[in-house]
Amino acid sequence: MASNQQTRPGIGELAKDSASGRIGVVMGEVGGRVQIRPVDGGREWDAMPDNVVAPRAREELSARLAIRNGNSRNGL
Repeated sequence: MASNQQTRPGIGELAKDSASGRIGVVMGEVGGRVQIRPVDGGREWDAMPDNVVAPRAREELSARLAIRNGNSRNGL
């Protein structure tokens, strides 16, 4: 029997906080909350586990492009 429930992204994977609409990289889980860091770096935020989902293909592509553009600006 197939499950309709999606698995939550793991550490190091891109994730979307559906409550805020923000996309970032999962850094870990502390105190029952998932810690997510913005794709361009910066301070992590906490998200409720039920709100953490895999981004859609378009959202993931946009986030990865933002990372590449940032790296390009920084000479990486």
